[in-house]
Amino acid sequence: MTANIAPLTQCAAWKALEAHYPKVRELHLRQIFADDPNRGERMAAEAVGIYFDYSKHRITDETLKLLLQLAEESGLRAHIDAMFRGEKMNVTEQRAVLHVALRARKGQAIVVDGEDVVPRVHGVLDRMADFSNRVRGGEWKGHTGKPIRNVVNIGIGGSDLGPAMAYEALRHYSRRDMTFRFVSNIDGTDFAEATRDLDAEETLFIISSKTFTTLETMTNAHTARVWALKTLKHQAAIASHFVAVSTNADEVAKFGIDTANMFEFWDWVGGRYSMDSAIGLSTMVAIGKESFRDMLDGFHQMDEHFRTAPFERNLPVLMGLLTLWYNNFFGAQTVAVLPYEQYLNRFPAYLQQLTMESNGKRVSLDGTEVAYQTAPIYWGEPGTNGQHSFYQLIHQGTKIIPCDFIAFAQPLNPLGRHHDVLLANVFAQAEALAFGKTSQEVRADGMPEWLVPHRTFEGNRPSNTILLERLTPQALGKLVALYEHSVFTQGAIWQIDSFDQWGVELGKVLAQRIIPELEAKAEPKLEHDSSTNTLIRRYRKLRQTSP
Repeated sequence: MTANIAPLTQCAAWKALEAHYPKVRELHLRQIFADDPNRGERMAAEAVGIYFDYSKHRITDETLKLLLQLAEESGLRAHIDAMFRGEKMNVTEQRAVLHVALRARKGQAIVVDGEDVVPRVHGVLDRMADFSNRVRGGEWKGHTGKPIRNVVNIGIGGSDLGPAMAYEALRHYSRRDMTFRFVSNIDGTDFAEATRDLDAEETLFIISSKTFTTLETMTNAHTARVWALKTLKHQAAIASHFVAVSTNADEVAKFGIDTANMFEFWDWVGGRYSMDSAIGLSTMVAIGKESFRDMLDGFHQMDEHFRTAPFERNLPVLMGLLTLWYNNFFGAQTVAVLPYEQYLNRFPAYLQQLTMESNGKRVSLDGTEVAYQTAPIYWGEPGTNGQHSFYQLIHQGTKIIPCDFIAFAQPLNPLGRHHDVLLANVFAQAEALAFGKTSQEVRADGMPEWLVPHRTFEGNRPSNTILLERLTPQALGKLVALYEHSVFTQGAIWQIDSFDQWGVELGKVLAQRIIPELEAKAEPKLEHDSSTNTLIRRYRKLRQTSP
């Protein structure tokens, strides 16, 4: 896709932005808003039920014009069209990138290698719906005839973060007479605590692994098998208490799972983009097929907006360009995601994988080292908790940290004045970050001179405010897709492959070498560096002396 595209730093728009940046750097949002009283209404976009206020950014109309020009010169439109056509956007693995097909409507055609994949997607969705109905309705029984009351999803990365985030986000819509747990860490504590109070006769494990060979997932899966059989006794019980989300039927069958209860997904679905595939089986069991399809509809609405909307009104494009502006010109190294909705408490963690695994790359598509920063670090916590934690640094620290405030106009759990107070904090924090409090204003409050510097807020700290009506399954789909396509926008402009993740491989390979060295009865011959050798020996010694 970059064959006819100039290197990023040679683009006319990039050079223009470099010349433009020093002028904007000196501007303050107090003055910008004073000079343009309608800026708050003008610099906002609305689509598919999301109101996106980007007025509190250190940008002018000229900045925005140049950023949009950079998107055009980078071939963003061609990249978008190519993805939706099913071209192999993941160049290092020669795979299509078609998470958008997971939420395509019946009758829509998306072709990969000559095959329309949409019918297969809906075939799996129909099987998921049938299965979830049987579990939720009590028709699916455990080995001893008891209905399923507990569902444990075992996966890691996208096979865990997506379903775990979605369950927490949509807990309001979930079956409250059922328990849902998520196990990912190979630390035995994760499994032990997740199953400590569960009855094996009423517990279903969903093993989510594309290859059914992932070390962490399969270690936990085999532990789950031992745990279940301790109560259930008979090997035949596995078929009633385990199902698989995988593509490896041989390994699934070898484990003891009936391959009729294996739910498929495809190599054109990246793990971090898979929560709306069969990886979301636990989500569907929790919220039901209707709510799951509502979530898919939300994804699809944002997909179509991203595919068709002009860039100047395109929410993911605007969000991606603003992230690039601070990352590449202001030197901002992080983005804070601040959802003012307790149900979204796992959303920042989910976005960490989506953003940093996608765009944490140091070489371009042609393998040459990039001459600019790529992915910023994403982090955050729900408000108002974060206000009493790290907001001090955002307001008065030495680092510039662009913020995404996410809020909903209607509460899912209305309690007195709680929601008005919550939303007042959203708007107040964005206002305080933008405009601050001058030393003159502090003095006017009667503060002694020595205290004035400590009570002064510089302001000029940028933020987006993302406002929706209510957190519904559909709204969650829109939000996730908004960030997915923002990531795509950034990666396309940076000319990197946003869909491989070779950076996670080396540590895995080395771990496989070290495991037998830790487990060996006799002292192994170690050929690592002196630090690693010493740590291995120290671990072996401490393990032998532990209770």
